[in-house]
Amino acid sequence: MTQEIMTFPAIALRGLTILPGMITHFDVSRDRSKEAVHAAMRGDQKLFLVSQKEIGTEDPGIRDLYSIGTVAAVKQVIKLQKDMLRILVEGEERADLLTIDQEIPYLKVKVMTAQEEKSNLPDPVREAMIRTIRDLFHQYSIENSKLSKELVTDVLKEEKLEPLLTRIASDLPMPYQKRQKYLEAGSLEERYEVLGGILENEIEVIKVTSDLQRRLKEKIDKHQKEYILREQLKLIKEELGESESVESQSDEFLKKLEELNASDEVKNKIRKEILRYKGIQSSSPESTVLHGYLDTVLALPWDKRSEDSDDLKRAWEILEEGHYGLKDVKERIMEFLAVRQLTGKGKSPILCLVGPPGTGKTSIARSVAEALNKKYVRICLGGVRDEAEIRGHRKTYVGAMAGRITVALKEVGVGNPLMLLDEIDKTSGDHKGDTASALLEVLDPEQNNRFNDHYVEIPQDLSEVLFIATANDRNGIPRPLLDRMELIEISGYTENEKLHIAKEHLLPKQLKENGIPEDVLTIEDSALRRIINHYTRESGVRNLERTIGRICRKTARDILEKDAKDICVTAENLSDYLGKERRQILMANKTDEIGIARGLAWTQVGGDTLEIEVNILPGKGDLLLTGQLGDVMKESARTGISYLRSIAADYGVDKEFFRENDIHVHIPEGAVPKDGPSAGITMATAMLSAIAGIPVCADLAMTGEISLRGRVLAIGGLKEKLLAAKYAGIKRVLVPEDNRPDIEEMDAEILDGLQVSFVSHMTEVLKAALRK
Repeated sequence: MTQEIMTFPAIALRGLTILPGMITHFDVSRDRSKEAVHAAMRGDQKLFLVSQKEIGTEDPGIRDLYSIGTVAAVKQVIKLQKDMLRILVEGEERADLLTIDQEIPYLKVKVMTAQEEKSNLPDPVREAMIRTIRDLFHQYSIENSKLSKELVTDVLKEEKLEPLLTRIASDLPMPYQKRQKYLEAGSLEERYEVLGGILENEIEVIKVTSDLQRRLKEKIDKHQKEYILREQLKLIKEELGESESVESQSDEFLKKLEELNASDEVKNKIRKEILRYKGIQSSSPESTVLHGYLDTVLALPWDKRSEDSDDLKRAWEILEEGHYGLKDVKERIMEFLAVRQLTGKGKSPILCLVGPPGTGKTSIARSVAEALNKKYVRICLGGVRDEAEIRGHRKTYVGAMAGRITVALKEVGVGNPLMLLDEIDKTSGDHKGDTASALLEVLDPEQNNRFNDHYVEIPQDLSEVLFIATANDRNGIPRPLLDRMELIEISGYTENEKLHIAKEHLLPKQLKENGIPEDVLTIEDSALRRIINHYTRESGVRNLERTIGRICRKTARDILEKDAKDICVTAENLSDYLGKERRQILMANKTDEIGIARGLAWTQVGGDTLEIEVNILPGKGDLLLTGQLGDVMKESARTGISYLRSIAADYGVDKEFFRENDIHVHIPEGAVPKDGPSAGITMATAMLSAIAGIPVCADLAMTGEISLRGRVLAIGGLKEKLLAAKYAGIKRVLVPEDNRPDIEEMDAEILDGLQVSFVSHMTEVLKAALRK
């Protein structure tokens, strides 16, 4: 046996023991441990990994560590959020910890490695040990159904004793203390005895647990059988006319009323209805209606409230952990919490999140509910067009029921939940009433403390309900309803934001849903960027998640069919998983051209660039507009040509030109409807370029509404438009001066690589856009 004393950077492991031959990854968060990783990567990429005796010890010394650990090679280091590291290591050999030579900035230890001599066990003894340990593992796999069949098959194929012991000790689910005991076993015979003892103990524990679960199931089945027999007996009694009388049911309702947490006004109203129900014949149709009504009102949370959380730090951590970005929503929730903590009350805000699909509007509501410790309930308003869906039906009607607000309160069982009104811009109205008008009372803080559901007929207090509404288009929300809500615009994500969301949220979620271990599939950043730009190109991340899910499903098939162990998706092999690229970005023109200008547009799924083409042809002075343009866009083109006629002489254009020639303006992708005033200055620039024969700068894009006198007016959707310009390789962008505050509020990441110039008049636009 040869021994060697060596010095290594060291990491103290919490709740984990690494064995020689074991390949695994773990996260590193402590500063000393991160510095040790950096030191190893600067040297021979070797670390000494030793387990702490107590997980809670923050800065362990030599007395807090086990005396034996493992020298491991660092295979991969990945940076995570919050300055954490994830490292992949392979255990090489066990070693004794001698001394700690250095504690700051990282642990530096002196260890003595020991290379074992080859075991001299006779072949019959070795064969007997292999068979025994295989039988124990096979018996354990039968008792523990959670072990995968593939793992069991692979382990049982191992024919040599040393690899068989190492494989079982590495893959067997066990506490780190037991794995440490195995590591400390010096000889092959000792390791065999330790592992055999662990397997026998685990088999006994699982058997006892299974027996307890079986006995519990038998007990539950017995109660279930009794319940079914009672229900059958109840039906038999009803057939014989011996069913429970109305009087006994009334007594049951009165008992529930006494236990109800509600005001005297509510209790008196319900008591009257119970007494009326008591005096009605059970065969009467009204008896059934009243029975359903009493069931509903007695189940409502009249004065029952859940206790909200006032922990600002915890709330912020939950919001940050669940969603990347969405700064305005998070800050507004934190402001509400802070005000309530200072005043002891504070009105619940009524927020409306407006943005493209897939940007996290619905899912952020769940995180807000968790952060505030509120019950969560979702009401989908898409396609709802009957007022009774909100207010309920009069209980005199056949099949009458309470409205969705009341049903939601009954479902959560408290009077102060977080209620999500999803797709509020998709409501409509008909001859039965207007849904949006019914929502006015619900969302008005001055009225909703006495919300009146037609079915319940008793005022309900909604003032403590935290309403959050979502919408894709603010123009779809009626003005009076919009006025009652606090609007928060959620714009599309940048490429970098999507990359972070994919790595930190979408990929782990899809790996879990598709049953793929984290160390089997890796998707490189370059591949994720290509997916974002060439396979999805959306404002949100919904299609991005679906695309990552496709990769995971193909990986799952490779694992089963090809026994794949380590799959890495790169930009080069991405097409093998997703096929040909589906989105081609309309890049900036390489040369300056006459009659072609690049505009910027906003759509419901993000920004886009518009290439506006203009041709001059002999005619009668007509203005031809093609490309499926809307009325507002056509008016912008006519306004632009009127302004150009007023300044044509400044560019040497003959005044008869507009009588003798037609001007044809076309915007490609004719199947896609286009509208809005923001392409006004772009169309005017392209038309003047064609008229005067002056090329337009190819690296320039612009957006802005034009007035009849040439003023450049403000536009919306600026963030999405600038992102589209960046994707298209545009270097310079002209933006209305009135939009300067929007630019100043934007993140530096969006503006990086763009030269934004502010313009207030068409003379400035033409000076910047036309080549001299």
